[in-house]
Order: sequence, then structure tokens, then C-alpha cells
Amino acid sequence: MSVVENGAGAGIRAGERSVTLPDGFDAGVYFIGHIETPWTTRADCPRRGDMTDGPLCTLRIDPRWAQALTGLSGFRHVQVLYWMDEARRDLVLQVPRGGAAAGTFALRSPVRPNPIASSVAALVAVEGTSVTVRGLDCRTGTPLIDLKPARTPAEGAPASPPEAGS
Repeated sequence: MSVVENGAGAGIRAGERSVTLPDGFDAGVYFIGHIETPWTTRADCPRRGDMTDGPLCTLRIDPRWAQALTGLSGFRHVQVLYWMDEARRDLVLQVPRGGAAAGTFALRSPVRPNPIASSVAALVAVEGTSVTVRGLDCRTGTPLIDLKPARTPAEGAPASPPEAGS
């Protein structure tokens, strides 16, 4: 895989580096729905979601996955995994606004080889195939990859992950 250093211009900031992407994919995902938020463009989105004061957002689940929501309403928080479908995927070195160059894996930027975002959001309601949450930071229409219950440290989240197989 070759590394290309670009100056300002080629759609990236001075000092950033991109790589040639592989010809094919190693795996596939099923989008289980999409996310509705108040933001229509990436530029409108906040840098981080706010579980306390952020706006309500709705996860619209494809009806085929309706039974997968059984029992979810018993949790206070959910981990939302979503696909940042408008993000570049080829940068290995990035220069955040007002910051110094850093490797992609040292940043929470949506620009990454697999633009998967993860947010812990406050669960407000589950009604049919609509899940209302607070605390997301993506644009409306963002594809939804997965949803799982989450516990915050205040709720007694384990200090370390459980042993494999438990």
C-alpha cells in the first residue's frame, strides 16, 4: 500500500497523508435502519453528542429487526454504532482544526478506514420500531449498524470487560 503526502489542495489539509485503498472489502454489514437528527449536513453536527441537554434523535429500525428490540426499554443507555457514510477513508495522518498532525487511530475523527462511529446515548423511549435517544452527533439519514445496551460508570458498568466466554 503506498502512502501519498499531499499539500493543501487535494481535499485534505497541509501535512495530512493518504493511502491507496484496497481493491476489495474483507466483510459486509447489514444496516439495521437509519438515524434521524436535527442536523442535515456534517458541518451542522456537534463534535460530541450531549446525553443530558442534546436534542432528541430517533433510530428508525427496519421492521425485520423489530423483535430484536425486545427488552431494550429496560435500559437507561444504549451504545449506537453507525456508519459515517460521507467520511473519507484514505487518510492515515490527519491535522485536526487548530491542532498538530496525528495518526488516524489516535483521533476520534470520522475519517478512518472503516468509518464506524460509536456513541453512548440516553435511551428515552422504544415505541414499535422507533427508538428515541439523546446524545448523538451525526446527520439525519446516517445508516445504523447496531444497537446494544450500555451501562455508564454511574450505573455500575464493569471496571474491566468480562472474561471471554462469560
